[in-house]
Amino acid sequence: MDAIRPHLILQRWNVVQHELLPELKNEVGALTPKLERVIHTLEWVRIEQFVSASWCGTGRPPHERSWLANAFVAKAVLGLTSTVGLIERLTVDRALRRICGFPLCRKLPSEATFSRAFDEFAQQRLAERVHESLIKEHLGAALIGHLSRDGTAIEARERPARSTAAAPAAPSSGLAEDATAPTPAPPAKKRGRPRRGEVRAPAKVSPLQRQRQQSLAQMLKDIPTACDRGTKCNAQGYKISWNGYKLHLDTADCGVPIAALLSSASMHDSRAAIPLSLISAQRVTNLYDVMDAAYCSFELHEHCRSLGHVPLIDHNPRKGEKEAFEPADAVRYNERTVAERSNARLKDEFGARYVRVQGGTKVMGHLMFGVLALSADQLMRLRQ
Repeated sequence: MDAIRPHLILQRWNVVQHELLPELKNEVGALTPKLERVIHTLEWVRIEQFVSASWCGTGRPPHERSWLANAFVAKAVLGLTSTVGLIERLTVDRALRRICGFPLCRKLPSEATFSRAFDEFAQQRLAERVHESLIKEHLGAALIGHLSRDGTAIEARERPARSTAAAPAAPSSGLAEDATAPTPAPPAKKRGRPRRGEVRAPAKVSPLQRQRQQSLAQMLKDIPTACDRGTKCNAQGYKISWNGYKLHLDTADCGVPIAALLSSASMHDSRAAIPLSLISAQRVTNLYDVMDAAYCSFELHEHCRSLGHVPLIDHNPRKGEKEAFEPADAVRYNERTVAERSNARLKDEFGARYVRVQGGTKVMGHLMFGVLALSADQLMRLRQ
C-alpha cells in the first residue's frame, strides 16, 4: 500500500481505529491514548514479519521472539528508560501485555531472557532492517524535496575507549638500558622541492577525498564506533562535551528519518555525510541536500551534485568572509529545522536520552527502535 497518499493513510487509520481497537477493548478493557499509539505503531512497522524462529526442536522451546520484539517497540513508544521498567509495566498492564502478544495465562520472560533477545536483535540489525523496509514501502515511490542531515550527541554509561594511535614500540634487545631509552622522534618533513631522484611520501589524503574513492561497505568499515569523548557547539553556540557516541540522521520534509548512522563521539559530522547520502539514495529520491556549516567542503558539494542533488550547505567562513545564501535558497534552508525537531523528539519521547546498554552494536539497536517508532509516528501524522 502506498501510504503516503492521504486517502490511503486514512483508510489504514480507519481499519485500526474502527475494527482492531474495539476488539481489543472487548478483550482487555479500556485503552489509554498511549496504548492506542502503541497499537498503531505495531500495525505500521509489522516487526514480527522480520523475526526468525530460533528453536530447532531440541531442548526447551524459547519464548516467542516476535512478542519480545513487539515489547521493545512498545518500550520506545512509551518512553520507558530500562528493560526492568518494561517488565514491570508488562506485569501490571494486562492490555499492554496482550497488545505485545504475551498470553495472560503464561509467566512473563525473565530479565535475562529480554537481554538475550535484545542482543540477538542488535546483532541481526532487526530494527534497521524493519526501518529500511518501512521507508522503501511508504516513501520509496515519492519525490522528497529536502533531506536535512545532522548529527546529535548520544551520552552513554561506559568508559571511553583508549586511543590506539600511538606508534608501536621497537623490539627490545633484552638489555636494561633499552627500558629507559627514549623513543626516536619521526623525521621532520623537508621543505622545498625534492632533489633529483629523491622519493618522498605522498601527501596525506583527507577523509572526504578518500571516501569518494571507496565503496559504501569500505566507508562504513572505516567509521569508528567505539565509545569516546566528543565536543561540539550546540544550537546556542556553546561548546558541550560528553562520553558516548554520535547519531547521524537524514530526515525528510515530513519529519520521517530516512537513514541513520552511529559513530564515535569524536568523529566529525562531515565524515558521515557521504555514506549517509548513499544509504538514503538507495531508499528514496530527493532533490536538495540541506546541511549546516559543519559540512561545508568542496568534496561534499561535488558529491551531492554527482548524485543529482542540489547542495544547500551553510558556508563556513573559517576566519574569512561569510557567503550568504541566495534569497530563494535561504528560504529552502529553513527546512533544516526538521532535523533539530527529529533529534529532540528522539531524545525526549523515544528513549535516545536514556542509553543503558554498552557497545556500538547494542547502542545502535537501542536507538534504532526509537527511530523506528518515530518514523511510524510521523507517517501516521500525515493523515492530518
